[in-house]
Amino acid sequence: CDIGNAAEFYRIFQLEIGEVYKNSNATKEDRKKWHSILDKHLRKKMNLKPIMRMNGNFARKLMTKETVDAVCELVRCEERQDALKELMDLYLKMKPVWRSSCPAKECPELLCQYSYHSQRFAELLSTKFKYRYEGTITNYFHKTLAHVPEIIERDGSIGAWASEGNESGNKLFRRFRK
Repeated sequence: CDIGNAAEFYRIFQLEIGEVYKNSNATKEDRKKWHSILDKHLRKKMNLKPIMRMNGNFARKLMTKETVDAVCELVRCEERQDALKELMDLYLKMKPVWRSSCPAKECPELLCQYSYHSQRFAELLSTKFKYRYEGTITNYFHKTLAHVPEIIERDGSIGAWASEGNESGNKLFRRFRK
């Protein structure tokens, strides 16, 4: 989920640099230019080297408050900067809930606030970022926003559902090993 969400944020960053919210008729060359601008800036400010395909290490470094602050230096409109910062802030408040082995014990306050944060996140996507999310969102955003609380309520953790392979299996079945 983290990699898919990070890839989506990366696309949002590019589109915000290109001010697609004003004019959605961007050419392929324009999009490549925004991609290049973002890569160069992230390399300079965050020491994030460009990659061909999103991986976990890049995703973890990308999904930080510091990164969104660096990206906002490239976004001209202050209102858009605020929207990006709020979107990342909400994401970072929700993330510990699905990354935790036992959210009810490890981050109960964030678990209680999860529904509010996910609703605000969805509202931001549908209003400020409607050029990208006109009535639809990505599968990973959907899972993150809609299904996390019900899965935690049922299973106590998100690990097995999140396709984390052996890592989540180790967490869930630790008590059965000698």
